[in-house]
Order: sequence, then C-alpha cells, then structure tokens
Amino acid sequence: MIKSVLIAALALGAALPGAAVAERTEDNATFHVVIRGISAASLSFSAVQDGNRYAVSGLLKSTGIAALFRKISYRATAKGAVSRAHHTPFSYVEQADTGKKKSTSTMSYSRGVPSAVQYMPPREGRSKDVDPATQGGTVDTLTALYAILRDVDAGQECKVSLKMYDGRYVSSIAISKPKKADDSVICEGQYVRIKGFSAKEMAEHTTFPFTLTYQPLTNGRMRVTEVVMKSIYGNAAMKRR
Repeated sequence: MIKSVLIAALALGAALPGAAVAERTEDNATFHVVIRGISAASLSFSAVQDGNRYAVSGLLKSTGIAALFRKISYRATAKGAVSRAHHTPFSYVEQADTGKKKSTSTMSYSRGVPSAVQYMPPREGRSKDVDPATQGGTVDTLTALYAILRDVDAGQECKVSLKMYDGRYVSSIAISKPKKADDSVICEGQYVRIKGFSAKEMAEHTTFPFTLTYQPLTNGRMRVTEVVMKSIYGNAAMKRR
C-alpha cells in the first residue's frame, strides 16, 4: 500500500531543468508520509551528482500505526548519467521486505534502454507485462524520485516531465504551472498510469493529481518541502522533516 501511494504521487526517463552541473552537488532529504491524517511511512534519499554522473540511495519504510500492523521497507540504489534535461540510468537495485516476503529486483540498461530485469526469488510472467526493450528513455523509480525532489535553482521549479518503468509498470509524471505564494512556489502535477496495470486498476483510476511546494533556501536555491496528493487510499501528503 505504501509503495503504491508513493508511486501514485510521484513516483517519482526524468527531466532536470538546466544544463548539467559541472561541480559536485549533494542532496539529502527525509519526508514524513501521512495517509488520511495517519502517520504511515518515512521516505529518505541521499544523492551525489559529480559532473555528469549521479548516484542515489533511498529508503521507504512503514512508521507509526502502519508499522504496528506490518513492518514494510524498500531500499534502493540507482546510478546513471545526466545530460542537460535528461537522466540516463545505468543500474537500479531494490531490496523489498513486505513483512511476509523478502525479495530483490535489479534492472540494467544499455544506452538508456532497460536490457535486463531480474527478480530473486523469480516472478512468474504475466500477459500484461511490458517488454523492457520498448522502454528506452524511461527511468527507474528512484531516479524519478531524485529528479523531482532534489533542490533546484530559483526559477527552475515545476519543470519536470518524465516516464517511469519499474520492471512491470509504465507511468508518467508531469509537474508544471508554477504559482507564487509569498516566498513559496506551488506546482500542479499529475501521475498517470500507462501500461502494465490490471484492467481493475485502470478502471478504478488512471490519473492522480498532486501539488508540490518549494521553499527558498539561504543559498538562493529552492527546496521541495511538501507534496499533497489524492490516492486510491484517500488524501495523502509527504512533508519534509
């Protein structure tokens, strides 16, 4: 449930406004995830961009009341390259613990095309599975998360449009229409299911709107401090700690 809410909200091919940064930059963040007013999870990531290369690690885990019912966690790492407004993943590794089962999934890429998707333990194929070879230009979940939630220069807010492939599902995220609210900037966003979802999932909902709020930093950059969304589980929010 927690992972579905996160993906529906963001999840976060990735677009990063502006030219590739020549120097080394670092991003670290922790968000508190609330669903229907109840503490559900924490989301954290740590990333480094050095020249045109990036590496990011992330952790999503259940907290509060949700953790009392079941302890769930997803740990992931991703590496890739950045060229102007485009991220090209090299690799993605995810370790999941649902409280009932532990699993590992990996994706490797060849010139921006997912060339191998592996699961341990192995998963059975499904008729609606998406062929990785058709998903050139997409990015993994963690790269998308990094591209959306990282700090940006003032004036570069709300400029994200991407497609994501996680090994089974294809979705898109677009963030635009910046609006000033005192010192803040608020963006309008949409997460859209595209392929790999069941007929039931597509019938219940395909588009999930959300808003994303930036606040100014003392160094002149802008930082995402809150994401508010509508999900299949009700109203949800991610608030930066």
